[in-house]
Amino acid sequence: MIAQQDDEETPLLQRPEQPKAKTPLPWDQFWILLLLEMPDFLSSGTLAPNFVKLVRDIGVTHGDETQVGHYAGILQSSYFAAHTLTIFHWSQLSDHIGRRPVILTAILALVISMFAFGLSKSFLALLVSRVVCGAFDPGDAIMKTLLMDITDATNMPNAYSYMPIPLMIGTTVGPLIGGSLSRPAERFPGIFGRSELLKTYPYFLPCSISASFIFITWLVAYVRLKESVSTRTPLWELIKGGFFGQSYSKPRQSSSDIIVDTGEVNPEEVQSKPLPLRALLTSKVLSATASYATMGLFLMGFGSVLPVFYATPIELGGLSLDPPRIGALLAASSVTHGMFQLLLYARLHDRFGAKAIHITGVSSGIPMVILFPVTNALARAYGIGVAVWLCVVVQLTLKTSLLMCFPCLTLFIRAAAPNRASLGVTNGITQVAIAAGRIVGPASAASVFSYSLQEGHNAWSIYYFLIAIAFLAVGTGLLLPRDPRSVWEDPQ
Repeated sequence: MIAQQDDEETPLLQRPEQPKAKTPLPWDQFWILLLLEMPDFLSSGTLAPNFVKLVRDIGVTHGDETQVGHYAGILQSSYFAAHTLTIFHWSQLSDHIGRRPVILTAILALVISMFAFGLSKSFLALLVSRVVCGAFDPGDAIMKTLLMDITDATNMPNAYSYMPIPLMIGTTVGPLIGGSLSRPAERFPGIFGRSELLKTYPYFLPCSISASFIFITWLVAYVRLKESVSTRTPLWELIKGGFFGQSYSKPRQSSSDIIVDTGEVNPEEVQSKPLPLRALLTSKVLSATASYATMGLFLMGFGSVLPVFYATPIELGGLSLDPPRIGALLAASSVTHGMFQLLLYARLHDRFGAKAIHITGVSSGIPMVILFPVTNALARAYGIGVAVWLCVVVQLTLKTSLLMCFPCLTLFIRAAAPNRASLGVTNGITQVAIAAGRIVGPASAASVFSYSLQEGHNAWSIYYFLIAIAFLAVGTGLLLPRDPRSVWEDPQ
């Protein structure tokens, strides 16, 4: 447990009185936030069932099946590489110009990227479309910050119980669209057989359908979304002031540097302005960031291996499933997770606390990994039967427990922020860390999986790798306090 410390930041972190009653959710804006959460899940879900098949189709592996996972991992990680380089700056910018313009930019970039992905015919083109999307997509970080803006410590757990609704819809509909409508001219010749466009670009149909829906959400946000940042700086003023060229490592302001004419500290000035980066790198922020990064590293590594494992031939260590079946499994997993969080998360949080849920979630990663070789061994011995499907169901159910970590960590991040004006940049710090984990996770895990398939290599290498990351996530989770509301301050 991290005890409260008296240091040079103490004047910035005055503990407010904890509200005794839960604040009602602001539904006039909360329903728009739920809608805006859907595009990321929908786009990633649409692409997930097709990554492996797409890599095979474009011929970048030259028929070498063991290299498919490697290139699929690079394709997924390219998004997060670009995302990591820009997410902090987008988050910091949102503290100055507001959340709304940043969110609108992010969604529009996602629409363009989806169309470009569907029209790509080479690995380089696919890579460029994912890089562009990652560079201009701060959506997830800004959505979390927007949620922090419109809620408080009393109603945020309740708000997160509704967050599975967009996740469930996006990750259910997305894989179904991607798995069922890819290569439509071949699969549905009576309907699409005469379309030269769909013959030339066999993945354009699912990408365009998802992009069209995402554009509708952009229109809703443009019309109905309100700004949640009360004091904003015009973009031109930031440019003239050198915002985009400034160093983010300038020295921390001590309490003695923040004065008014009387020579005393001005708390209102401190609380109303975003703080420099070094003032935000407190033990609280770093602990929450470490937990977020390691959990995200494991989740992305596991998530990148899962569809590759499903698609890999049984004799090479997988399950030999086709894209429609993979899409159906991923969709069913999303529905299960969504229903569980919708019905039980708020109750579990009130009963056990955020830390207990987080530790349980990251600990479930260990049996999740062990089930990979067990499932393949059963498939080799008995074929795809009841025993194999039972292992698949157990593994995906455990994944639901792991996904419960996200709302818990958001509570810790919100409580760790020194003031409300710095929520965006504080969340940006954690998003940089998890984005870095997302770069390393898919590429490294998929590459290690491909390495383990090659003759003469240890087939269990990928499982050792993932279990080590799971233990690291458990270790960083133990650094968190039992309850962020009682140990860490809530920014005002």
